[in-house]
Amino acid sequence: MATGLSNDEIAAQLVLSPATVKTHANRAMIKVAARDRAQLVVFAHRGGLAPTNQEPAYSR
Repeated sequence: MATGLSNDEIAAQLVLSPATVKTHANRAMIKVAARDRAQLVVFAHRGGLAPTNQEPAYSR
């Protein structure tokens, strides 16, 4: 998520269904009281849980 991947792209990399990825993301948002995926990514960056030196997945 923090690198700009969609649920489908994350699911493909982790060999999960997109629905499973969405469920995990939603549960994480509930736990940290994030309104949306963007807030979840900000929370992850601030907590040191997300990479900060990678290019976004959309810049090819």
